[in-house]
Amino acid sequence: MYNAFFGFSENPFSLSPDPAFLYRSAQHEEALANLIYGVQSKKGFIVLTGEVGTGKTTMLECLRDILEAQYVEFAFIFNSRITADQFFEMIAYDLDLRCDRTSKTEVLFTLNSLLLQQADVGRTTVLIVDEAHNLEWEVLEEIRLLGNLENRRGKLIQVILAGQPELDRKLDAPNLRQLKQRIVLRCNLQPFSPEDAAEYINSRMEKAGMPTQTVFSPEILSELFVRSQGIPRVINALCDNLLLTCFALETKVATLDMLDEVCRDMRLEWSNRRQRGQRSRYADEAYEQTPFYTRGD
Repeated sequence: MYNAFFGFSENPFSLSPDPAFLYRSAQHEEALANLIYGVQSKKGFIVLTGEVGTGKTTMLECLRDILEAQYVEFAFIFNSRITADQFFEMIAYDLDLRCDRTSKTEVLFTLNSLLLQQADVGRTTVLIVDEAHNLEWEVLEEIRLLGNLENRRGKLIQVILAGQPELDRKLDAPNLRQLKQRIVLRCNLQPFSPEDAAEYINSRMEKAGMPTQTVFSPEILSELFVRSQGIPRVINALCDNLLLTCFALETKVATLDMLDEVCRDMRLEWSNRRQRGQRSRYADEAYEQTPFYTRGD
């Protein structure tokens, strides 16, 4: 709605996990590099964890683009509240296995045949499971057993489990110790620092068509970090609503009053609320650390 008003070519703060808008912070670069390395080196099991909204699905979308570009076969399980039978059926559909997809036995035989064919030409196959913290114990055990499919050169299928921190706690359960021992790479996404939060916002504005953004002042950037707690998804929601408010008021500069209103509308809670006319101590500290503007501009 506000794209033309600000001169954007597209919405800079869409909540959709668009790889084109990936902000390559140090931790995101490291996580993506580990995912790629784990797949290419046929490491077997890789776990990606992070709090809600820290960018796990966006990382997986980036990985999918890379796998497609390299013609690597993969299955993507996006709904993890499934039974073991549904799990195998979804794998069969995603990998287009020519078999009775409702028969676990036939799916396993056909899957093994595909994996061997891929291995013969030097390729691997990948299974990606998003929201893996919701998986039932029975499904996790079936996933573990897929790790038995290997040859002398390594695992025939690479399994990536992505989920919230509950996934780590679930994998610590005694009955899953065999699966835990097979995990060779772990990646964890943390909320942004004040510097990364500001650069994240500037980066998305630039990719949308505003190379030098002037909508969000240093003070607003600092408050956005405090109120979002550095979580990318919350930052997106706040910025999107702020831009919409600016558009409605026909101004191209956001204010703290606008941000207060947006936070109230979103029922957003944050620690150390800024009293009217006074910034929070945390906002002041974040402002001191923000290198993207000159003080006094």
